Amino acid sequence: MAHILKTILKDVLPPEDISKLYSAFDIVGSIIILKIPDSLNSKKQIIAETILMNIKSAKSIFAQTSAVQGDYRLRTLEYLAGVNCATTEYKEHGCRFKVDVSKTYFSPRLSTERIRISKMIADNEIITNMFAGVGTYSILIAKNNKTCKVYSIDSNPIANELALVNAELNKVQERVIPICGDAREVIVKQLRGTSTRVLMPLPEKAKEFVDSAVMALREKKGMIHYFAHIKATSKKVVLDNVALDVKYAFTNHDYRIVSTRVVREVGPRMYQTVSDIIVTNKRS
Repeated sequence: MAHILKTILKDVLPPEDISKLYSAFDIVGSIIILKIPDSLNSKKQIIAETILMNIKSAKSIFAQTSAVQGDYRLRTLEYLAGVNCATTEYKEHGCRFKVDVSKTYFSPRLSTERIRISKMIADNEIITNMFAGVGTYSILIAKNNKTCKVYSIDSNPIANELALVNAELNKVQERVIPICGDAREVIVKQLRGTSTRVLMPLPEKAKEFVDSAVMALREKKGMIHYFAHIKATSKKVVLDNVALDVKYAFTNHDYRIVSTRVVREVGPRMYQTVSDIIVTNKRS
């Protein structure tokens, strides 16, 4: 999308400013979220207004002014142009999601990963999504396989409320069950030994929850989709580092890595990965 941004702004910014622009921006429904370098802060208004005029689907422009942070993985947003509203409807793979980009975590950049996992689901599976947000993975899975059931956990009450809304919006409310709470506590109290598959889409902290993920599996055996942030000098050596990370995270369990893929680069020498892992627990 970098070329789109540069094309839109070429008539309002000089070439030296164009070269400073960040290479990507997020489009979430009618909302556009930009990262603007400090050196261009004085021009952020003209940047936002020009984008608003040139992208027909856009109604609101925000600048991201902090990294994703905190237990709810929120980023600080600064309103720049258009309608000052952080709530929108986002469409993906035939599903509709109500999203509040200021009060819940959401990334349109995981669209490919969401559809990939949804296509892996077998009939009659029971799935625990430990970090479900507004329900994107959970609802897409349930929409694509009408025989499965998904427990959709998130500790953010606003995300949980939106997951309830989104389940009804997509007519899967009978099979997607949003639960508000800490995933570890919810699994201990409600979901121990219930599931054939567990999703862990929290790369910053997933390794801290591995024992709980295994606890959710029937007889502590089944598939876990384990997300991680992996440091590596280049994309070529990421997979070696992933194997070490998984070995450390799953040290208490017998397992087999079925596949690993790089989802995206999230920073200098930092990659988001997902490993599809079969837990066998032969030792138990």
